[in-house]
Amino acid sequence: MSHPHPELHKPPALPKGGLRVVALGGLGEIGRNMTVFEYDGKLLIVDCGVLFPEEHQPGVDVILPDFSWIRDRLDSIVGIVLTHGHEDHIGGVPYLLRERKDIPLIGSKLTLALITEKLKEHQIRPVRNEVAEGDRSTYGPFDLEFLAVNHSIPDGLAVAIRTPAGLVLATGDFKMDQFPLDKRITDLRGFARLGEEGVDLFMTDSTNAEVPGFTTSERDLAPAIEQVFRTAPRRVIVSSFASHVHRIQQVLDTAHAHGRKVSFVGRSMVRNMGVAKDLGYLKVPENLIVPLDQLERMAPNKATLICTGSQGEPLAALSRMASRDHKIRVGEGDTILMASSVIPGNENAISNVINGLTRWGANVVHKGNAKVHVSGHASAGELVYCYNIVKPRNVMPIHGEYRHLRANADLAISTGMDPKTVVLAEDGVVVDLVDGKVSVTGKVAAGNIYVDAQTVGGVTEATLKDRRTLAEEGVVTVLAIVDADSGALADPPDFLVRGFVHEKGAFDPATAVIERTLARAASEGIGDARQLEQMLARDVGRWAHKTFRRSPLIIPIVIDA
Repeated sequence: MSHPHPELHKPPALPKGGLRVVALGGLGEIGRNMTVFEYDGKLLIVDCGVLFPEEHQPGVDVILPDFSWIRDRLDSIVGIVLTHGHEDHIGGVPYLLRERKDIPLIGSKLTLALITEKLKEHQIRPVRNEVAEGDRSTYGPFDLEFLAVNHSIPDGLAVAIRTPAGLVLATGDFKMDQFPLDKRITDLRGFARLGEEGVDLFMTDSTNAEVPGFTTSERDLAPAIEQVFRTAPRRVIVSSFASHVHRIQQVLDTAHAHGRKVSFVGRSMVRNMGVAKDLGYLKVPENLIVPLDQLERMAPNKATLICTGSQGEPLAALSRMASRDHKIRVGEGDTILMASSVIPGNENAISNVINGLTRWGANVVHKGNAKVHVSGHASAGELVYCYNIVKPRNVMPIHGEYRHLRANADLAISTGMDPKTVVLAEDGVVVDLVDGKVSVTGKVAAGNIYVDAQTVGGVTEATLKDRRTLAEEGVVTVLAIVDADSGALADPPDFLVRGFVHEKGAFDPATAVIERTLARAASEGIGDARQLEQMLARDVGRWAHKTFRRSPLIIPIVIDA
């Protein structure tokens, strides 16, 4: 098994007739999925998603893949295949299209409808190429064939990519639910047919590779959802991903059966469900959906709200209800149904929301205490099935943290694959398919690009470190008026302290530190205010750490008297 090597550097030129595969996101994290295929100077992109920030990334809205490796070759991109409509696969598209608006988007009807709605906010009208399972089309040197896959959103597609270098099969996110609500099952017959043709590189979803057995069917949630509606004394408030059409379909059907009306809450939920309903993917019983103000006037036991915020996102509807920052006031007797998974890293935020809602008297039903969620990803049993059906020549696990990728690689080897043909790559690692063999040949930039309001890439790891310091350690502004002639303090310094627990005058002893620093600077002939500020920040910071075992952000301001 070939592992990514930390000393890898810029890859050599791609050999003639070779196919280059570079994941710019999605390998080593859950989200930000984006893979670039290069053949004969042309680029095909599969997915372009975002990653949602964790607690240690304050002030960040979303995290993008790093486009710098392809930025000077935007004109060589023949298209972006979007396997399905989840944010971690389409959320980065607006930011890539800002750099070249006419890159064709290739995807199924629902996927293209969701990204088109999203792009309206960015004032971009995309070039759309709608495809469906069974379709085959050519973009530059890439011959693409699309296959149906089952996932937690309708209209998911796997893509087979044929080039003279060989045949690649990329699953996208998928599972093998045998009883899907829309009766659209993963096309294993198509997988087998491609296997007969000869799959040179199989790129398969790793998210659930550590989970033994088979993923439960979406249909098996019906009893638990029904029980919530049967026993809830007042309102039922359901939180879900804003694109989980199958789950929301079950909620609508159950609410209707129990004589309840439903309102959607939250911009993304209203937008996406409107799109799904208009296109016929969401079947809504007549007169079931009512405006929120009308619902609020109804008897509580006849009301159901469906909102966003199942991951504890601070600005999403459910989190705001938990913190009493939403016009919907959760109270005694309300039932909250959290019908979604936990994205790794969000456990604390979700726990805080559950505690907040419970504190207001709500009964919170979640995957930890009821069968109200099943995964959208294939478990180990399904992945092994696929390896045995496809019998690929080479395998590259995709979509997952490193442990998921490793578990998936081990599954491939357990079916008899030669470990030399299984490549474990991370973001930015360059994998070349040449003469039927895969090898790791280099690495390109693939760091996190932070979006902070309208700013893309302006926030850096250093910025985040400062923000964490501000949040955790506080900030101390030191105002020092310095005699221009002697370089000594003209007046005692002022200390403006924020977010730092302290007694009045706690920083007064730092005056001696400042005096020593200024004396040292004067003896070395340093009189530049900027240099003095850097020296004071360092010395006062060391003193604060030694004195308080804390490291507040020190902001010195030197004024010449």
